[in-house]
Amino acid sequence: MPTASTLQPRAIGSARLSVYGDAAGKTRLRDLRQSGSLKLVFPQTHSKDAEVILVNTAGGITGGDCFDLDIEVQNGAKLSLTTQAAERAYRAQVGETGSVTSRLSVHDGGCLHWLPQELILYDRCALRRRLDVTLEPQARFLMVEPVVFGRAAMPETLDDVIFRDRIKITQNGKHVYIDGMDLRGDATRQLTRPAIADGAGAMANVIMVASNAETFLSPLRALLPATAGASMLSDGVLVIRHLATDSFELRRTLVPALEHLSNNSLPTSWRL
Repeated sequence: MPTASTLQPRAIGSARLSVYGDAAGKTRLRDLRQSGSLKLVFPQTHSKDAEVILVNTAGGITGGDCFDLDIEVQNGAKLSLTTQAAERAYRAQVGETGSVTSRLSVHDGGCLHWLPQELILYDRCALRRRLDVTLEPQARFLMVEPVVFGRAAMPETLDDVIFRDRIKITQNGKHVYIDGMDLRGDATRQLTRPAIADGAGAMANVIMVASNAETFLSPLRALLPATAGASMLSDGVLVIRHLATDSFELRRTLVPALEHLSNNSLPTSWRL
């Protein structure tokens, strides 16, 4: 039997993307490098803004997989990034843990919408995920991270999982948002606790960093259900915590909120 120290990654993927805004305000490609199971696809649009779809050709994430992503949005560029479909964290072998690391940077005058679709956790999954965001003072940033705790239609329970999630957003050298989640063992039982998720089967965090973020707050609250809340974490930093019974209910109420925050510019794959 192999030990944890001798286990090799099952799938490896990395991608780096840099975009800039030209004199006409059109977002253009400056640098693109990709390898392994991580691919960036650029659908044709009639907009000056750019849209990118992140594709994991391995078909999901399991123990030992390693994915690494770098995105840079330079001055005058506007980029929306999403995934082809929901990502899946599958059952892992003992001693194997998958790893996903994303680093995003947005310069002054740039705008990034980080809009991946749901991450579905399967029983016996093992995943470490990290998102580091660096923003200059006049950058705009919108992100969502939806997580689904097993497929409700099956139905599935998460009796033994490892999920470690970290998000850090830095603007002008200061931390404006730091968050983390650790689920280990019987996640279904933990999520039934009222102080944690009160039995919810899906959740999402939404963060908007923009100088005018507060102007979105009042109409946004009217779009959210009783199981979600929105507030200003600090000047220019708007945060939504959203719980739902399952992925269908989460998406039903999350999409209008994201359309409001992104000025109805959600990527097409969100609507398929």
